[in-house]
Amino acid sequence: MTGYWNPLPTARRVVEDLGEKAEELFTGVWEQRNRRNVPGPFYAAETDSLALGRRDAPGHIAYDDDLGGGFGFEFVYRQPVDAYQTENLIHGCRLELYRGYNWDGDDHWTVEAVRDWWRDRGRVREWAVAIAADRGADAHPHWGVNADPAYLPHYHDAARGHRDFVAHIDDGLEDYLRGYLFWLEQRREPRDGEALPLLRG
Repeated sequence: MTGYWNPLPTARRVVEDLGEKAEELFTGVWEQRNRRNVPGPFYAAETDSLALGRRDAPGHIAYDDDLGGGFGFEFVYRQPVDAYQTENLIHGCRLELYRGYNWDGDDHWTVEAVRDWWRDRGRVREWAVAIAADRGADAHPHWGVNADPAYLPHYHDAARGHRDFVAHIDDGLEDYLRGYLFWLEQRREPRDGEALPLLRG
């Protein structure tokens, strides 16, 4: 993808069509956001540990294991770039019981903060590679053969989310973030042929 598409007008329409109140759906606190959220308008902060968001938004939501035993919080690993993806992400946010998501990232991200996140992407990528690996009891048994068989499909889907996150970091995220930098600087979508800022790192 080249450029940037602002998902918020579509998101507001979807929320209204669902009969939701934005202030009740989006209650996540910026200071509590998961460090793995990719820069953009949507992010997850302190969510519940049921890990349901991928049921509706597997292309956008992944899970950490910060609570141990395969459980943790949700985060947005890919921002939506069209109306269909935006609707999926909104539905994924609704599944999270404590409503720990928010869509006010544009009010908080700065050009330098985005560049800092990109410079530090190696640490996030290493984490995603490690947790996705099925390495048995010595590493992440909750993703592997020692897991309760009843939960294996869930764990395997979670690991798929981590592999997709790695793939997005490797191919696609840089282009998205350059477009997002333009949005943060100009507060408009870039026109065809306009140069996009560099991430530098």
